[in-house]
Amino acid sequence: MKLYYEDIGQGEVVLLLHGFTGFSGDWLPLLPLLPKDFRYLIPDLSGHGRSPNAHQTYTHKETSIAIYQLLDDLGIQQFKACGVSGGAMALLHMATQQPLRVESMILVSPTTHYTDQARAIMGAVDLENIPQDDWNAMRKKHPGGTTQIQELWRLSRAFKDDYTDMNFQPADLQTIQASTFIVHGECDPLIPNEIAETIERYIPDSFLWSIASEGHVPVFGDQLTEFFHRASNFLTTGKKES
Repeated sequence: MKLYYEDIGQGEVVLLLHGFTGFSGDWLPLLPLLPKDFRYLIPDLSGHGRSPNAHQTYTHKETSIAIYQLLDDLGIQQFKACGVSGGAMALLHMATQQPLRVESMILVSPTTHYTDQARAIMGAVDLENIPQDDWNAMRKKHPGGTTQIQELWRLSRAFKDDYTDMNFQPADLQTIQASTFIVHGECDPLIPNEIAETIERYIPDSFLWSIASEGHVPVFGDQLTEFFHRASNFLTTGKKES
């Protein structure tokens, strides 16, 4: 895989992973809210933004392997990370594949597996009924235009039939050594509260911020300032704010 990436700043490496259908540029306006004494590595995940997807398939595990290849090419051994939704799922793979390399991580709306309700929502994706505002927003992110966007929606819909990519058991989570900050919206239609609680229960050094009245990826609306305050503290200290 080839991955486009932004490489900004100097210091300890913080990997920032966007969600599915997003791109690296989602993070750029938000960097002033994060500590300035870090090096931020921000890739476009496979098939997103300026990163091609030659295989025309997508799994979060494949993505995690590609990101490790990027880190190896850049000579980066250990790192901190923050991922939202699909980016958080890739981070779960990274933290279980090579636990010693991930020092700490922030997981926003992660899941261990897709529930029946999530599969129904993913299977209901209809290219003919996607709101025009969503199309316009995605055209700004993906230079391949309609063809690239349609492919991303096709891959998103295909998640409903995959039972192997996201299939983390408690024993898998217990191997994670990274300090982990989990963020979950209590009204998330894709990921029920018990999954977030399970992730916290089995990752040894972890804590959960569960946000009432919020849905999937609850940190970029009313919670933006509070999230980046908590994220900055966690990235700096690796600990829950006291």
